[in-house]
Amino acid sequence: MIADVLQALDGARWDAPTLCTGWTVRHVAAHLIQPMVVTFARFFLTALRHRGDTDATVDHLTRRLARTPPPQLLTLLRQHAPDQVSPFRVGPMGPFAETCVHLRDVARPLGLTADVPAEDWRTLLDYFTSPAVAPALIPAGRLAGLTLTATDTDWSAGHGPEIRGPVEALAMAAAGRTAAVADLRGAGLRTLESRLRIH
Repeated sequence: MIADVLQALDGARWDAPTLCTGWTVRHVAAHLIQPMVVTFARFFLTALRHRGDTDATVDHLTRRLARTPPPQLLTLLRQHAPDQVSPFRVGPMGPFAETCVHLRDVARPLGLTADVPAEDWRTLLDYFTSPAVAPALIPAGRLAGLTLTATDTDWSAGHGPEIRGPVEALAMAAAGRTAAVADLRGAGLRTLESRLRIH
């Protein structure tokens, strides 16, 4: 789906900023194909050059891949869409999580309505609120002691002060996107906001 959204964008919008700080639409597209086209050996060697800083490694590889022309990035996205991968740090749920979140990272700033089905957000929130969630996706403690409740679908999880809002906004805020906080309400919102500022 994200390839269809990107294909509809004109050239200027490929260079538009996204919710990922410092990344344009082109960077997000490049990042999504990174797990499929960058070998573990290449990732490891790049990480060594960045003194083990995984975020810096991912950013470096993403920027290199972003030099690829948009038509080729689209081809690669479609070609590798069926691939089953388990990237370092985020595991097998990582690609699913990043596809959902990065679609909205692109769509929200551009004012696009493109979104994944509510069922996908429910599945993702089940994972985000589970003990098995990868810390690289949801840092430890971010959602602790909070209840998240969707107002547009049947989903709720957690214990403690409540945060209410659309299921997409809940997932985006859980994933660290402060832009989604404006769509949320509830007694637990201030706690989440403070945790997002820390991270």
